[in-house]
Amino acid sequence: MSTDERTYLEPSGAAASAFFSRPPPGSVVMLNLLRFRDVADYSASPELAPATPISGESAYRKYMAHTLPHLEKSGGALLFYGRGGHFLIGPAEERWDAAMLVRQRDVAAFLAFASNAEYLAGIGHRTAALEDSRLLPLSEETI
Repeated sequence: MSTDERTYLEPSGAAASAFFSRPPPGSVVMLNLLRFRDVADYSASPELAPATPISGESAYRKYMAHTLPHLEKSGGALLFYGRGGHFLIGPAEERWDAAMLVRQRDVAAFLAFASNAEYLAGIGHRTAALEDSRLLPLSEETI
């Protein structure tokens, strides 16, 4: 990756402000696109690091094992998790290792989940795991 390419691991202040100031009504589904590091980087959370190096995908699985009970307790649910790859329609050079859909009953419940101290105690696994990510909030509409 060249130094001019940006990665996205956390929401920008402007994006978070816009999302929370005009939340969609009802439930929200988060589309997650995930690109894993070859080797997880625990430099930001050495207290979570395993004794021997692991892959980014393995670190993400540790993150999910930690996260799912907190997600479910908050009323959320993992709807889908699957392997990705290159786009059928999209930039040929872009790939995502996995995609995930997570539903939360509303934006307030999502905010409560995302700011829960017990959940945040394991977020270092996510940071260690990911090279890049995208998070797109979706609200259901009828056609």
